[in-house]
Amino acid sequence: MNGILVINKPAGMTSHGVVGRARRILGIKKIGHTGTLDPDVQGVLPICIGMATRVAEYLLEQSKAYRGEVTFGVSTTTQDASGEPVEMVEEVSLSEAQVREAFDSFVGPILQRPPAYSAIKIEGKRAYDLARKGEDVEIPPREVTIYSLEIEAVELDLPRPKVRFVVECSKGTYVRTLCHDLGQKLGVPAHMSSLVRTKSGPFDLSQALTFEQIEAAVANGSIGQQILPMQSALPHLPKHIIPEVLERRVNNGRELTIKHLIPGVSVGDLLRIESRGGTLLALYRVVEIAGTEMNTKPEKVFKE
Repeated sequence: MNGILVINKPAGMTSHGVVGRARRILGIKKIGHTGTLDPDVQGVLPICIGMATRVAEYLLEQSKAYRGEVTFGVSTTTQDASGEPVEMVEEVSLSEAQVREAFDSFVGPILQRPPAYSAIKIEGKRAYDLARKGEDVEIPPREVTIYSLEIEAVELDLPRPKVRFVVECSKGTYVRTLCHDLGQKLGVPAHMSSLVRTKSGPFDLSQALTFEQIEAAVANGSIGQQILPMQSALPHLPKHIIPEVLERRVNNGRELTIKHLIPGVSVGDLLRIESRGGTLLALYRVVEIAGTEMNTKPEKVFKE
């Protein structure tokens, strides 16, 4: 069994825990997730099964989308609702115009310092392990991109004002840090009070299954219909379909010359090599373009 299963991760479970439960339900050992989702966060978590674990790295690179809520007036150790309060104010006075201006200022490339309570490794140790021991954790800021940040609802008349929003961002973006930084921009403490991942790469909530649905599909024998083909994780890569006579060459990891140019493809780009039957055979990289021919070399071959 090879492919992608999109799970609707419940709150209160780690990404590692999701993989463990999926292994038990499916009876398959070779399963991996496509990027850590915080335990308190629910939503889209694609898992790669069997040979599809070899395309997980390409899913990691793709953008993510979330529906979240920021609460003003309290900041926490973890920058979300699970942490201990760090700073509190009795009264928060914000106008909608101020809030919208602050949100707009975070769209585009920004520098973000990941939180101490994160899975980032520092000298081989997880930052959150060091933080829990009371050690000072200083992670260098890094550039991430906020592609869009839209306000859905504003409740500013509460003792702890709340703003619900949707965000699409690059890999490596911490939405809880975004919420913390929004508070800093507005001059008040803030934390992320809820978050749901609505999209990961090409996969969204409409495709995501709960564990109960997965268990039912296993029981009635329909689980194979729920597992998406490997190439569904790679829609951003151009596709080249080869005739059956060339499949053995590709399966053996031999170089491949494509006798025509593929629009928009340059030297260094990856291609999906598929059979006429729609099976993903390999990923090839373009190493040379000579006239109307493209010379390619195998990067990954998906041979059983």
